[in-house]
Amino acid sequence: MQSMKALKQKGINLSRRSFLIGSVSSTLMMAFAPGALAASLSAKESLQEKVFSPTIWFEIDQSGQVLVNIAKSEMGQHVGTALARIVADELGADWSRVAIHHVDTDPKWGFMVTGGSWSIFTSFKPLSQAGAAGRMALIDAAARIHGVDPAQCDTENGFVITPKGQIDFGDLVQTVTFDQVFDQETLDQLPLKQKANYKLIGTDFRALDIPAKTNGTATYGIDVEIDGMVYARPIVPPTRYGSRVIKVDDSAATSLPGYLGYEILQDPSNELQGWVSVLAEDYYTALKVGNAVKVDYEAGPTANVTEEDILAEGERQVHDPDSGFLFVKEGDVEQALQQAESEINSLYRTNSALHFALEPLNATALFRDGTWHIHGGNQWQSLTIPSIAAALEVDPSQVIIHQYYLGGGFGRRLWGDYMIPAALTAKQFGKPVKLLFTREDDTRFDQVRSPSVSRFQASFDAGRKFSGMDHAFSAGWPSLDMAPSFMPESLDKKGKIDPFSASGADHWYTMPSHRARAINNELAQKTFLPGWLRSVGQGWIVWGLESFIDETAHHAGVDPLEFRLGMLDGAGHQAGKAPESVGGATRLRHTLELLRERIDYGRELPADEGIGISATAGQERTMPAWIATAAHVHVDRGTGRITVKKVTMVVDAGVIVHPDGALAQLEGSVFWGTSLALHESTEIQDGEVKDLNLHTYLPLRMNEIPELDIELVDSEEFPTGLGEPGVIGVAPAIGNAVFNAVGVRLRDLPMRPQHVLDALANKVS
Repeated sequence: MQSMKALKQKGINLSRRSFLIGSVSSTLMMAFAPGALAASLSAKESLQEKVFSPTIWFEIDQSGQVLVNIAKSEMGQHVGTALARIVADELGADWSRVAIHHVDTDPKWGFMVTGGSWSIFTSFKPLSQAGAAGRMALIDAAARIHGVDPAQCDTENGFVITPKGQIDFGDLVQTVTFDQVFDQETLDQLPLKQKANYKLIGTDFRALDIPAKTNGTATYGIDVEIDGMVYARPIVPPTRYGSRVIKVDDSAATSLPGYLGYEILQDPSNELQGWVSVLAEDYYTALKVGNAVKVDYEAGPTANVTEEDILAEGERQVHDPDSGFLFVKEGDVEQALQQAESEINSLYRTNSALHFALEPLNATALFRDGTWHIHGGNQWQSLTIPSIAAALEVDPSQVIIHQYYLGGGFGRRLWGDYMIPAALTAKQFGKPVKLLFTREDDTRFDQVRSPSVSRFQASFDAGRKFSGMDHAFSAGWPSLDMAPSFMPESLDKKGKIDPFSASGADHWYTMPSHRARAINNELAQKTFLPGWLRSVGQGWIVWGLESFIDETAHHAGVDPLEFRLGMLDGAGHQAGKAPESVGGATRLRHTLELLRERIDYGRELPADEGIGISATAGQERTMPAWIATAAHVHVDRGTGRITVKKVTMVVDAGVIVHPDGALAQLEGSVFWGTSLALHESTEIQDGEVKDLNLHTYLPLRMNEIPELDIELVDSEEFPTGLGEPGVIGVAPAIGNAVFNAVGVRLRDLPMRPQHVLDALANKVS
């Protein structure tokens, strides 16, 4: 038996994967493994011996039950159901006999991340190929039994159908020994089903995890119980960076029954600075102890930083032509400005925003048999495990994250920094520890969506013909601290850019000239950890962009919708590419044309009402969902209150695997987008966020929910994700609607009543 090390020494290419199908322990297992392994072993040997521990994507038992392993996190989006649907459709399985299992971390599952709307997009092809390979293996086995040509056979509803009858999957598993390898070339040539032949994909069905979530059997990280564990609550320091514990006074806690003491956390990785954990026999006592124990700190250097300081720094940066790094360069913006007969300039800003997931942060940690076991919900295990290992001073192979349902993720649970204090507390205290954040603890430790500033400058030739756009935008960058390896080099080779803090500036409009500079706000970066929040950079970048597109259209004397259509021609690199963006800007144009008809664009409205539009393609250019959005609003001139009456959305996301799930994602996106547009924000005060709970941080309320009208475009193109994109276009559509309603342009997010009143008073447009 050759080891992986021996295979590498022989120079065998391990990057090419093969698909293994083998009978193991009365079960038919189907797995991906490197081609070198498959070449050296039979499928059965490799699956049994687990030399590589190949990823067992799915298996079929003797009853015909299909179990699909899910290496993605479930946080309300029913991702496991959608992924299982892909496998089951290609396999020809009986959906009533399909189950899912969310797996814990293990190198065999490869790179584990759930975010960026990537799950369906990255999984569709390999899972389709896996299902097709399983179908072919079952057909070949049944054809041999019945003595027929495999080409005459097919699978349907858990049976192989042959000219001589049908055989249940389970019966084949009972009677046939499978030992088959599909190399990558064979996988690529497998006949995958076309949309017309889908039986499961694209049809309505109940998500497989709904029963557990409704009957109370679903287990979230906050539900974890481990024998012998104690409870801990963190005392979060006054600044994210640079805080130091001077003294801990627990005299008021020592008389509390169940109090077990405290730990000043020592983190060699330096991610946690100035942290204290208090411990107790039960959570309620830990909660009380956290309030009773007093910690004296030496606060970090950003203890006096405010929101306005950060925004002021952003404004300075976007007006400095030498700041930042080049992200987009098309045509000659400088020449266009020099030759312009007129120009317009605008500044758009957003304030700090928070996640507020329903389930507060938590993690349970224990050390057993040489391995650290971390229990909790996490979105990006492959990013989190190395950080936990560094804090514990162990090899990453000695850390396992046991995955549970997430009571909301929205980007906050991508990098699991909240798991580090649980692990360190368990290490220092010497017992299993369940560490729970209160809502206020959670908020103080949030990865804030950074305040942002964007400056736009548009130039116009004679007759106010649009000739170019210059765009500079500044914010704190999540990837800079959490995932720097994901940052590509800028076009001018002057530095690296956080793609999640720049995406959206590389829009799909064809412009005579266009330049975009991405700028890191270093003051924001030093004050807090900038985070990924649903829709990420596009949520604030496109707020400014799509609002300014309207401004540009008005200055040019062109209807804003027609202005957009004129630039969505799909010319050059805006044509897109296979498979992710086939059709490019012309597909975005199509959604906008459908939206125009759907809302009866241009119709007369009552006084102080308006409809605004936006055209967006998120989350990234490499995986766009094409969305045209319209918001119908009423503005109260007396109070400044903006009421969103209706949001209409036309969406082209390729093949829709789970229509109900897609619709739910979009509905939630619209509500969140509306909430961010009108309500949600906090401010940095004394180096940390001001609003710690939902009595002052005010999201959208139920009585403010707009009417929704969402159309999913029927498409045969490659599927893209919908977790993020629906948020992006809502705020600019509302802002543009406000302008159309009362003639004032709002440029700060959220758009508050006072902003409206001030603008009306000054007639700023």
